[in-house]
Amino acid sequence: MVADIPIRGSVVIPAHELRWKFSRSSGPGGQSVNTTDSRVELLFDVARSPSLPPIWRRRAVDILGDRLVDGVLRISAQEERSQYLNRRAAEQRLGEVLREATAPPPRPRRPTKPTRGSVERRLSGKKRRSETKRSRRISPDD
Repeated sequence: MVADIPIRGSVVIPAHELRWKFSRSSGPGGQSVNTTDSRVELLFDVARSPSLPPIWRRRAVDILGDRLVDGVLRISAQEERSQYLNRRAAEQRLGEVLREATAPPPRPRRPTKPTRGSVERRLSGKKRRSETKRSRRISPDD
């Protein structure tokens, strides 16, 4: 029933590294609300997972630091009334969170200088504006 969760490329989180907890969901649900454990919590030990490459693991721990408790990431789902659908939602969410957390950082921005033409256009525009304002002045000779 539980499948491996693909992250990126050939990296996959195997099902045996996932821990599941089930509890009663809050909110309305009809007659079966008090008997069905449809709320799902998915726990994944990011800090000690052998399936993540070491650099990805460090990156994920740094980025997810606030969400981790002792290196364990907890994803919960209770939107659906079915435990099965909530399990699928939690698996999907875990995959998305790990894909974002393990993504390589963006390349650093290289500062650029304005082109000579853009500098000249900016200065000529300032000169035109200055002339316009100077021509509007009331001279003290009047």
